Amino acid sequence: MDLERTKRHQSLKVIISEAVMVISVILMVTILAFVVSGYWVSSDFKIERQGLLQISSFPTGADVKIDGASSWLQRTNTSKVLSSGEHSIVLSKENYDTWEKTINIAEGLLYRLNYPRLFLNNRQSENVFKITGVTAASISHNREIMLLLNDTTEWTLINLNSDLIEAKKFDVSKIFSTVSLASEAKVGLFTGKVLQMDWDKDNTHILFKIDSGTGFEWVLVDIKNPSNSINLTRSFGYDFDTVKIISNSSSTLLATQNGNLHKIDASNKSISSVLVEGIIDFWQYDRDIVISAINDDDTMTDELYYIGSLNLNDNQIIKLASSSIPAKVALGRFYDNKYIVVLAGDKVTIYQKDDFIEMISFELGFDPISIKIGQGGEFIVLSLDNKVASIDMESLKLSEWQIEGNAQFGWLDGYMVYSVVDGKLIVYDYDGLNRRILSSNVSARFPITITNNKWLYYCSDDNLTREWLIPR
Repeated sequence: MDLERTKRHQSLKVIISEAVMVISVILMVTILAFVVSGYWVSSDFKIERQGLLQISSFPTGADVKIDGASSWLQRTNTSKVLSSGEHSIVLSKENYDTWEKTINIAEGLLYRLNYPRLFLNNRQSENVFKITGVTAASISHNREIMLLLNDTTEWTLINLNSDLIEAKKFDVSKIFSTVSLASEAKVGLFTGKVLQMDWDKDNTHILFKIDSGTGFEWVLVDIKNPSNSINLTRSFGYDFDTVKIISNSSSTLLATQNGNLHKIDASNKSISSVLVEGIIDFWQYDRDIVISAINDDDTMTDELYYIGSLNLNDNQIIKLASSSIPAKVALGRFYDNKYIVVLAGDKVTIYQKDDFIEMISFELGFDPISIKIGQGGEFIVLSLDNKVASIDMESLKLSEWQIEGNAQFGWLDGYMVYSVVDGKLIVYDYDGLNRRILSSNVSARFPITITNNKWLYYCSDDNLTREWLIPR
């Protein structure tokens, strides 16, 4: 055999083999790049760009039907590649009700459904605490603590996150000015009218706005160490119009007085000089603040109002846009991008925060007075009484809907709202879908909540009642 010829054949085989390997690697990388970008080959061999659906639920492990079809592989919590466009999603689980929604998958993008909730069909209820004499109640952000108020200076804190209900007395006689400590009474009397109760994110402080009959009183109550509570009105001698907690520890607050915005340091009981004049509305996120204010700069524009921002690190005001009418503002974050919401009359506009480029705007069928941003920034809810407009930041889609029975609504958890109509507890997703009646004989006077995905709490007659959301 010709040795040289054999060597040439072997070299040629090596070259061809390496070339095939290189081409295969390039082909595989190209295919993976297309897949990552959302491209796929359909059943009729057409190349189309797809998106990814990420879906979770409570309870987990619910069956998922997509466009009417299901398979044993489709369960929550999981992800699913879908073609771009509309898809119907139905979740079901044995012994639970169903949940459904039509979504729009965008090419090459992720769509998250992380809030669907299925309710146990045959829930057991129990009365866990007597609320005779209770005049008002409030629930912490983590939905684990309930404060019960009455006409005395001895209120009650209840731990909702326990099989065995724990309650302790809470003395407010030395915190508020609106109290009466008559010597013949076993406890003092609370004589003020509670207008507002806001919890901090650490669930350790509550900010109260009280109508004393002669004016407003703002008090920051430390529920763990009541002696550390601070009466803001008494300490600073200001008749504040608005006060908001801006830090998890409640050490920092923002307050307006006669249209002037101040920063309050509750830890050392100090108040800053005026940060902004002519404030109409403001919203804080981290150290950033977005403001709506009266325009006093004639050289900038002849409009009466402006939208601006400032950062608490330098307190420098940046004017972003002018407005012919006063606006309400909000500041949120979705994924890694912050956005600004501007509500002027019946028009709502969403801007990217960093460059203030308009993302989308909507003309609404009513003039909202309230803005709420979802806990993950994934939705915006605008409301007036029982009229609601919801904006889904995943799809930038607007839904307008109405709470039935002209009832106002509250938040059951981070994604669901509720109303009570003729004693019936009715729940909806934030966009008005998946309406369900959960219970009867429910009081509309007190808040309702879900705790630890385990219990549904509401007040009925003279009792705090809970229903088990999981089988016992």
